[in-house]
Amino acid sequence: MYLIFEEDGHFKAGSLLSETDATAQVEAASGKRSKIKTANILLRFATPAPDEVMAKAETLAEDLDADFLWEAAGTDEFSFEQLAQEYYGHVLQPAESVALLLKLHASPIYFHKKGKGRYRPAPAETLEAAKAGLEKKRVAAERQAHLAVELAAFRLPPEYTSLIPRILITPDKNTLEYKALADAAATTGLSQLRLIERCGAIPSTLDFHLATFLLEYFPGGTGFPDVTDPHDPPELPKRTVRAFSIDDEATTEIDDALSVEWCDDGRIRVGIHIAAPALGVVPGSELDKIARDRLSTVYYPGSKITMLPEAWIHHYTLGETHDCPVLSLYLDVASDLRVCGTETRLEIVHIASNLRHETLEAQFNDDTLRNPDVPDYPYRRELEWLHDFTAVLEAGRGKTSTVDRLDYTFKIEGEHVSIVPRKRGSPIDKVVSELMIFANAHWGAWLAENRVPGIYRAQANGKTRMTTAPDPHQGLGVDQYAWSTSPLRRYVDLVNQRQLISLAQGSDPVYPPRSEALFQVVREFELAYDAYNEFQRRLERYLMLRWLIQENVSKVTAHVIRDDLVRFDTLPMVTRAPSVAGILPGSRVSLAISNIDLLDISFHAEYRETLEAPPDSSVVLP
Repeated sequence: MYLIFEEDGHFKAGSLLSETDATAQVEAASGKRSKIKTANILLRFATPAPDEVMAKAETLAEDLDADFLWEAAGTDEFSFEQLAQEYYGHVLQPAESVALLLKLHASPIYFHKKGKGRYRPAPAETLEAAKAGLEKKRVAAERQAHLAVELAAFRLPPEYTSLIPRILITPDKNTLEYKALADAAATTGLSQLRLIERCGAIPSTLDFHLATFLLEYFPGGTGFPDVTDPHDPPELPKRTVRAFSIDDEATTEIDDALSVEWCDDGRIRVGIHIAAPALGVVPGSELDKIARDRLSTVYYPGSKITMLPEAWIHHYTLGETHDCPVLSLYLDVASDLRVCGTETRLEIVHIASNLRHETLEAQFNDDTLRNPDVPDYPYRRELEWLHDFTAVLEAGRGKTSTVDRLDYTFKIEGEHVSIVPRKRGSPIDKVVSELMIFANAHWGAWLAENRVPGIYRAQANGKTRMTTAPDPHQGLGVDQYAWSTSPLRRYVDLVNQRQLISLAQGSDPVYPPRSEALFQVVREFELAYDAYNEFQRRLERYLMLRWLIQENVSKVTAHVIRDDLVRFDTLPMVTRAPSVAGILPGSRVSLAISNIDLLDISFHAEYRETLEAPPDSSVVLP
């Protein structure tokens, strides 16, 4: 006796070896024996052999038409043998019964299974909808296959023009365009990015990297929605000082300015004046939500994405010849350059000049300091005195002016890339940075002393973090450091300025102790700020590779930092060169540059020779 039975959703045939009321032992043509439930037996027959029945049934099933069977079945539930008898109209052969069973099982949109070997025809409207769905899938599959063929031939279908780079960065994997791209990538053996590049869809690698960043961090675009126009701050006292700012030519968000007054009693009063957008950006307002979402201005070579709309920046920036609302910190300095008193005021000051690095650096530098032969220049007396004073501030932090490093300015003019070195620690740098460090440390202490919550930047064991606790910043050598001097560019500074203004005005702080809003700003700012800085570093690395190609540079010199890590001598490039492993740290080496890839922002650096051993080559530096 032979059986047709159902197991794991499939129909199988075998020989009956033994049987009880509940189970049966069967043997397949392969010799494999298994125990099945009697309830799963669908057909019993004596001849022919089961494998012959299954083979013939599969052939017969191919000729059966599901539409005809559906029309013949009526509307009531039926067994497969019943419909087979009606269809064939004669004494059934086992293969005929099994053929119809296979066809019913393979046509689920036509026939709904109701039990062992039993089915019910699908309602007409259900069948029509299911057919439409299948047709839609068929058309989509054809379209997907066509797109995949085009992509594999390195031809970009027009559907992809608007999808790049989104389909590579944050794709909807359910779309047929993505599925076709994945199929074509598998066919060609290329990554999806490289395949799109081969299709000519990335004409500008610079634009691609920028679009990739914007897609992740500014998915709604970099423009600003409509917000209320900036309004004048409340009536503030006006201070008659001659303030000036120092920034590079491209700076529009001028946050800080300085003033120096020589008093009759021999004291010198230094003013640190910080733009006060907190007077107009109301917490919880639409504009505040925008700034809160961006958290910082994003800087990158050639451009920037501001935290605040241009109209608001223009209203609060410390523009030349304007009377501006500021939060001022005054330092009373004795003749021996000791700070003997401080005062914080919310006021209006007149910004007499916006000095620019490009002009001032040629006049105010290490070579011109107190040189009587140098022609006079604006604010010479103030700047030279401030240089002496900030040297004392620097020493007070336990720091010395021994930094011998270069900063680099990246510029893009059309397709031309220029990378201009600038010595770090110049007199301009010292004056501005030391006074800002003093202000941030002093105001941080003022907040802490008055138990007004603030946001601090702390550093311990080389690790820097944002925190609401006034912890030390070991790198700067200060007991606490609250970013407060760039409120037009950083949301943390705007938050701290609100707290400082509340202290200056004697009012309740905007953010009370244990403010959840403050904790959220700390968490989210750190993530955003790190991401923005990483984007800037990545784009600078990209431009350095562009510059190497532009200048046809195939060899560079570098210093070994440690292991296989090297720093280029003429570019701010730190990279790994595996072939340098084993060379003493501090050694100056020659490297060959090859395989520059502007899409991956990668290249290969190969060790050529050691040009100069470290000063003490007998000692392996850490």
